[in-house]
Amino acid sequence: MLHTSYHSFLATKSFGEVSANLLRPDAARILYVFAHGAGAGMRHSFMEAVSYRLASHGIATFRFQFPYMEAERKAPNPAPVLIDCVRSAVTEASRLVPDIPLVAGGKSMGGRMTSNAASRGLLPDILGLAFFGFPLHAPGGSSTERADHLYQINLPMLFLQGTRDRLADLKLFEPVLAELQPCPMVHVVHDMDHGFHVPKRTGRTDEGVLDEVCDIFRQWCDRVLKS
Repeated sequence: MLHTSYHSFLATKSFGEVSANLLRPDAARILYVFAHGAGAGMRHSFMEAVSYRLASHGIATFRFQFPYMEAERKAPNPAPVLIDCVRSAVTEASRLVPDIPLVAGGKSMGGRMTSNAASRGLLPDILGLAFFGFPLHAPGGSSTERADHLYQINLPMLFLQGTRDRLADLKLFEPVLAELQPCPMVHVVHDMDHGFHVPKRTGRTDEGVLDEVCDIFRQWCDRVLKS
């Protein structure tokens, strides 16, 4: 059985409260604090689809809005505000569900802000970080500066990436991932783009891709819980 509850918490002192959703299956083994990407909030179909799939694997999720999304604005808040909101979300998730361990991360920008928070020592209670499409650079870019902070993180990490992701050229990303310690779990889906879509010509479906990556997420959680 799944239990859904809606919450609000103080994102930052300056920006006030934001909305959140806790989806918890019976006998949940782990809770994923799941931050949304830049262009869509916690209620986006991708966020919901992933959360329900993870729930089928015994993984609870805590989704939340960043302040700009709560205010129905298009432009994301400055990074310090987003990072502080992630810190607040992890604290709130830990308060609501104190009986199971936490991991954190998110879709695209949400994952990057979460790892930035972790690199600053702001998320001491989490056991690992998981990224649904880490945004290494702007579309068509060639810089890897966005990944520099990852070297400061000493946690298990999971990267779910696609070969057609214009925000993460794997030729640039793979040398970075190879240097991270501890060695991260990396799962690459052929022909998948940044939105986790695959062309029809491949014979695959977006639903099948989500099933695949969520099963990989489950395997990663099993490793984290055993470590």
